Amino acid sequence: MSEVRISAEPRTDFGKGGARRTRRAGKVPAVVYGHGEKPLHISLPSLELAAAIRKGGANQLIAIEVTDGTRELVIPKDIQRDPLRDEIVHADLLIVRRGETITTDIPVNFVGEAEKGGLVVHDLNTLTVEAEATHIPESIEVSIEGLAIGSQRYVRDVEVPEGIVILSDGDLVLASVSEPRGEAPAEEEAAEGEEAPAAAAAE
Repeated sequence: MSEVRISAEPRTDFGKGGARRTRRAGKVPAVVYGHGEKPLHISLPSLELAAAIRKGGANQLIAIEVTDGTRELVIPKDIQRDPLRDEIVHADLLIVRRGETITTDIPVNFVGEAEKGGLVVHDLNTLTVEAEATHIPESIEVSIEGLAIGSQRYVRDVEVPEGIVILSDGDLVLASVSEPRGEAPAEEEAAEGEEAPAAAAAE
């Protein structure tokens, strides 16, 4: 995954009031931490951070360049959003190093169509993997093409690029195909209709 460069500013105005003032200025309060480094409090341009997350998701590599000269390569660890406006209100960013292996969750992208008439149920939407920090894919593709009714696609069936190790239990079901419950056959409806008058007569 390619990295996105974002300029940042050191943040010295803390507390709820400071966070509100940062957001009113069009920025997101954030904390950069990891690798034994002292937590770095910064503010990031809201629009640029939101665009980066939309581009690469929760594992987007971001090269932070702080105005005081500090530079760090990070990935989002925790993104907090306003529940009403869906705007990012705070970000925890984890420092990573090139060549370092990390554990993270990757979204599953289901492709293809199951057997006609089947109802596809997605049991898992992410997989936990171990991967090199700068080579985390945006998603893992899982094919359900031709999957028969009554069949399942398991974690152990997934093929991933070299260098990625799936840590999720291989026996977990990713997707299953069931037969949708339709209307009762005409014969059953007729039988039910005959039983009702008979029951009424007996009463």
